Amino acid sequence: MSPLLLLFLAGFFAGAMNSLAGGGSFVTLPALIAAGVPSVNANASSTVALWPGGAAGAWTYHEGLRPVGGVSMPAMLAVTLGGGLFGSLLLLWTPSSTFDVILPWLLLLATLALAFARPLAAALHGKVQGRAGPALLVQTALGIYGGYFGGAVGLMMVAAWSLLGENDIKALNGPRTLLVSIANTAAVIAFIVAGAVRWPQTLAMLAGGLIGGAAGARLGRVLPPPLTRHLTLAWTASITAVFFARAYLF
Repeated sequence: MSPLLLLFLAGFFAGAMNSLAGGGSFVTLPALIAAGVPSVNANASSTVALWPGGAAGAWTYHEGLRPVGGVSMPAMLAVTLGGGLFGSLLLLWTPSSTFDVILPWLLLLATLALAFARPLAAALHGKVQGRAGPALLVQTALGIYGGYFGGAVGLMMVAAWSLLGENDIKALNGPRTLLVSIANTAAVIAFIVAGAVRWPQTLAMLAGGLIGGAAGARLGRVLPPPLTRHLTLAWTASITAVFFARAYLF
């Protein structure tokens, strides 16, 4: 089987995962690294490959946008965009040898967010209501993380917004999807301008991701949510363990 076909299949499964429970980068990033792409370029290419699906999702929620925790959406957009741009530049300035050591910890953080962000959001609900300054500071940090790596950043946003008194998770889907897409958009532009994207591999994954996203949306109608969540966490934990072994044992 050709490498590009394997990357297409990886994109397909990543798109399906993102539609079902998130965590698609836990497929695309390892696949690109296994294909011989250096880790920084692999992360940049993975972001570009998954961006169209996220952008399409953001558009579907465009009519549901509203302030978050009393902070206006234009302000949230501005700090997320700036953070995403800074995070993407920070990635480009990171040598692949250094990123190889950092990457397992980023994967672990994303796995923990997938596992515990929603319960944490419920526990932290309303702790800093009405405080725009801390909200914008935290959103800037999340934008930086989104531009640099971005795994499970949407769940992290929901957990952070719960501090502001937000508890309607469904109503937060629009702002969350848009702001994640904004951080990724800044990163995509920076990665393309910097020439960090490996285009043949990226385009193969992008095509697979679009098809997989549609298939995952259909599959999500019949699969029990607890099953998809448990399968996703099992996959992300396994990939995290592999990358820790790769960075520190071999």
